[in-house]
Amino acid sequence: MGARSILLPDVGEGVTEAEIVEWQVKVGDLVREDQVVAAVMTNKATVEIPTPVAGTVVTLGGAVGDVLPVGSELIRIEAPGLPDSAPPPPRKSAPPKAAEPAAPAAPSSIPRADTEVPAPRAAPPPAMAGPPRPPGERPLASPAVRLRAREAGIDLRQVRGSGPAGRITHEDLTAFLQRGPEAPPRPTGKVPNLAVETIKVVGMRRRIAQNMAEATRRVAHFSYVEEVDVTALEELRTALNAQAGEARPRLTMLPFLMLAMVKAIADFPQVNAHYDDGEDIIRRYGAVHLGIATQTAAGLAVPVVRHAETLNLYECAGEMKRVTDAARQGIAAREELSGSTITLTSLGALGGIVSTPVVNRPEVAIVGVNKIVVKPVWRDGGFVPRKTMNLSSSFDHRIVDGYDAATFIQRVRALLELPASLFIETT
Repeated sequence: MGARSILLPDVGEGVTEAEIVEWQVKVGDLVREDQVVAAVMTNKATVEIPTPVAGTVVTLGGAVGDVLPVGSELIRIEAPGLPDSAPPPPRKSAPPKAAEPAAPAAPSSIPRADTEVPAPRAAPPPAMAGPPRPPGERPLASPAVRLRAREAGIDLRQVRGSGPAGRITHEDLTAFLQRGPEAPPRPTGKVPNLAVETIKVVGMRRRIAQNMAEATRRVAHFSYVEEVDVTALEELRTALNAQAGEARPRLTMLPFLMLAMVKAIADFPQVNAHYDDGEDIIRRYGAVHLGIATQTAAGLAVPVVRHAETLNLYECAGEMKRVTDAARQGIAAREELSGSTITLTSLGALGGIVSTPVVNRPEVAIVGVNKIVVKPVWRDGGFVPRKTMNLSSSFDHRIVDGYDAATFIQRVRALLELPASLFIETT
């Protein structure tokens, strides 16, 4: 019986480490050759790692959320006929890991000496039992104790632990079996909910947290809010959707806003830029690569509509739907999730009255859309109902002055309030 050490491979050019975001196997599992055993995330992509050999999993190189250097042991597989391969020596860049207790083998796998349940020893005196466990607290116990309790039909939440931090030992389980469970106190009313759920921040959520913290720390944010009368625009949008056939995408407010932003950027190129604060360089772009902030199951993503300055209304709608659908389904290509020069964000019907979006570094501007509401507006000597919405936008004040930001959004507002101007080509 030999064991093979499977190392974390070089999963991309320039990648030196990767974060474990998913294990598809556990210690004791039988795996086949080329079976995917783990998924790791780099700063560029998520990659699935297969095993080149078949056998039994004997060691996992880390837990979900751990960051491993390339070349370190990811998993260890044992099988008859395999030559032994020693795990690589620990690298200085990798923090030492505490040894994990061996997990019990599955019933269908080959029995292993290190997973056998120890013989019960004499029960400790009742005075050694720990205090009652608060409701909702997960009991601490080794895999062997959990297996023994499961086979005996015992809920470990009813067992007091005498080990460190209230850990339940084999002796505690034996004592419980001998004296039986304690009668639970009779409820006298509502019981306080003392449950605490611990969620490790890993994968995409960790990346989002890091990016948001870095943007907030390094960008001199300021926000500007402007109300827009979109009554005429909504009438146009409704009419176009009523006339459009199945070949054309259904129009939301966002494609019109994309056109307005492209036109306004032509007059205010300073908002369509990147700021490299390490080199003190501003890069203004002629191309408008418009990022669309999109909520996905894994968290916030920003797929990119490239060269929005070349697209008409329906092309904007179609391309926006294509890249946001790809992001939500997790199939967007790497180049579709990077390279934006300015970002558009919207919470749709949940858009609230005002928001303060965070600039998507290294960009210097982000335009946010709030929900449409009907409100009375004074026009021609009387109040009339009008459809209005707010544009809540943020800028990097190091690069964009307040006057320039306000006049840029005023230009966008003027285009939206007179929607025919969106389709007038100027030379």
